[in-house]
Amino acid sequence: MEGVYRFLLTPRWWGINVFVLLAIPFCVFMGSWQLSRFEDRVDDHRTATEQAASGHEHAARPLDSMLPVDKSTSGRRVTASGRYAGQLLVPDRELDGRRGFYVLTLLRTDAGKALPVVRGWLPGTADPAKAPAPPAGEVTVTGALQASETPGDNGVSAQGGLPAGQTAAISSASLVNLVPDRLYDAWITLDKGDSGMKAVPASAPGGTGLDLKAFQNLGYTGEWFVFAGFVVFMWFRLLRREIEFQRDAALGLVPEEPDREPVPSG
Repeated sequence: MEGVYRFLLTPRWWGINVFVLLAIPFCVFMGSWQLSRFEDRVDDHRTATEQAASGHEHAARPLDSMLPVDKSTSGRRVTASGRYAGQLLVPDRELDGRRGFYVLTLLRTDAGKALPVVRGWLPGTADPAKAPAPPAGEVTVTGALQASETPGDNGVSAQGGLPAGQTAAISSASLVNLVPDRLYDAWITLDKGDSGMKAVPASAPGGTGLDLKAFQNLGYTGEWFVFAGFVVFMWFRLLRREIEFQRDAALGLVPEEPDREPVPSG
């Protein structure tokens, strides 16, 4: 029996064995790493959801003390004072299963910058005539702090060519060409909808949801583990074929050297 396995000491099989011994741990490592990425996203999603839901339990803090927006400050309640200026509509936003639009008003603060404030949501097609005018004079607003949106993420539209007075995304990059003011790289959604509008709930920060990227990590996990299993399967298959060949060769049923074409005579 030992003679049957002597081929394992040949250079060809040394190469195969080294490849298998390196490939399997590598595949397991990569699969485990992708799985940890997925688990991290699940944990981030749970933490962000809990933070957004518990935001009303924390006392509101001044806006400037909570900037820049990150995973630890997103959803936290902040206050800001100033005067309302220009107003925009954000179309195609869903709330409680219904399509509608946000009413976005810029608050010019004492710092000389404008803060986008979502005063509420209204059902139907975005129409300036439906949007209540903002309160006049000095106001103090309280709401959940949110990071600038990225078109294409979390249902944020990436469409262009909107009518004047509308924006697809609430972000400084999208608003910079629509308003004359310097902008905060953040926005807030009011705790209570203004002028009879429905309040818009705070959302979890980008990159923390169970989105396509999270399930891509889970898919890659499966692919790496399947590939590790495939390497083991192919090694045993090659081993079995080699053993069968060696046995047949010992019985004189096949040539001594496999995979060698007969040399034509003459």
